[in-house]
Amino acid sequence: MLLTELLGENIKKFGEYNLLYYNDKSYTNCETEIICKKVSSLIHSLGVEKGDRVLICMPNCPEVIFSYQGVLGAGGIIVPVMYLLHENEINFILKNSEAKVVITSSLLLQKITNAANGLSEKPKVICIDQPNESDMQKGTDIIEWDKALVNMPIYENASLDLKESDVAVILYTSGTTGVPKGVMLTHKNLYANSMSGLALRDEEDTRGTTIGVLPLAHIYGFGIMNGMFLLGSSVVIFSKFEAEEVFKVIEKYKVKSFAAVPAMVHAMLYHPNAEQYDLSSLETVGSGSAALAISLRHKFKERFGAEVRDAYGLSEASPGVASQRNGMPIKEGSVGVPMPGVQIKIVDEQGQELPVGEVGELLVLGENVTPGYFRNEEATKKALQNGWLHTGDMAKVDDEGYLYIVDRKKDLIIRGGFNVYPRDLEELLVKHDAVLEAAVIGVPSERMGEEILACIVKKPGANVSEGELIDYCQKNLAKYKTPRHIEFIEELPRNGVGKILKTKLREHFARLTLDN
Repeated sequence: MLLTELLGENIKKFGEYNLLYYNDKSYTNCETEIICKKVSSLIHSLGVEKGDRVLICMPNCPEVIFSYQGVLGAGGIIVPVMYLLHENEINFILKNSEAKVVITSSLLLQKITNAANGLSEKPKVICIDQPNESDMQKGTDIIEWDKALVNMPIYENASLDLKESDVAVILYTSGTTGVPKGVMLTHKNLYANSMSGLALRDEEDTRGTTIGVLPLAHIYGFGIMNGMFLLGSSVVIFSKFEAEEVFKVIEKYKVKSFAAVPAMVHAMLYHPNAEQYDLSSLETVGSGSAALAISLRHKFKERFGAEVRDAYGLSEASPGVASQRNGMPIKEGSVGVPMPGVQIKIVDEQGQELPVGEVGELLVLGENVTPGYFRNEEATKKALQNGWLHTGDMAKVDDEGYLYIVDRKKDLIIRGGFNVYPRDLEELLVKHDAVLEAAVIGVPSERMGEEILACIVKKPGANVSEGELIDYCQKNLAKYKTPRHIEFIEELPRNGVGKILKTKLREHFARLTLDN
């Protein structure tokens, strides 16, 4: 099914209901459809034809959803961009995608203007709110959303001839391992992923309200959007995460589940005012993007009575690959079993499938897998072989089919010829009473090839020394797997969805010498 058909089918099946909540506003599904079709008219009036790219960059707000549907309805391809990116990164994406139009907010106009400098053909810019006077005076042609939409007709174009195999989205990777790559996702990819998630829900647990607090201008936004349309559910959109505001919404709308990252789970767990709210409706919190500490899961369940469930995915798989789910026991360290319709296998360096329990690279096959990278044939050939997506993640499966992500292939540390998987050490470190967060990296060593460095964020008020933590590690792990050095830092570098940027840490500590 085409993503452009989902909202109309939602209205036919469920009738009119409140679809989106944001601050003091709400929008029904019928109101949303009208706005989206007006956005399609606006996009088309700016010269966007079938297959043209439209970059969408703004904090979470209903206009992200309106823009997604509006661009697709006009036959365009969505290029979602995290608003936290540097203007140089946005400049690369604008160049590579050749976006004709940018939809953004006044908060980001300066960044977008700077990012467009030097382009041979600058994109037209739509601003969803009131632009600053200074931005209006810089000569940039800014189209104001409200003024433009008020006179726009409802867009109806039956001649687009869209197909399920057509690209709907180009999602640029974060670029933490080099130049960003544009992951192409088709209508079929994204629909298949949404249907896989739908198949895992209990029949009575379909409608309801969830919380949209992760960045919508990311693959997560498509999961939220498509899921709402298919389930007849609603979402309360947050422009930023605040634990107490999340508590208020859970209480008000009797929220059963929502998606978060470990840092948000941690903030909720340790918030001093949590007991003031009725959070008894909450059953599950989906956790992704970064590894979840086992101790954090247990403590959250003890305090709130809700399961924190791990899932695993990546942009190239739209993104769902595996998840923990209802009716199946949670195995610590596992991200669950493959999603319906998704096949996996673990292979060695020669591409030969490995037996149960052995660690190798994870490969994924399914209708959710990308057809490739935009204008990057070399990267496409490397990542996709005989239909199988080479994820670059090191993993293993057990005899019941549970998947365990051991580490990123690029994060593997080879110390003196021995493989060291940072996640094992990180899990141990965060169990220490003084440790809030840990990230383990390899740094160059003339003697050992690589040495192990642990970057530690201490809990507020905690007092622990480097020697104490090294002794603690050596009492619990083989010595070759333990850090040679501990660096105490204020916070770990992260991207917009909470993923720890180990590349930044490796760059920062590259000259550290641990041979002495």
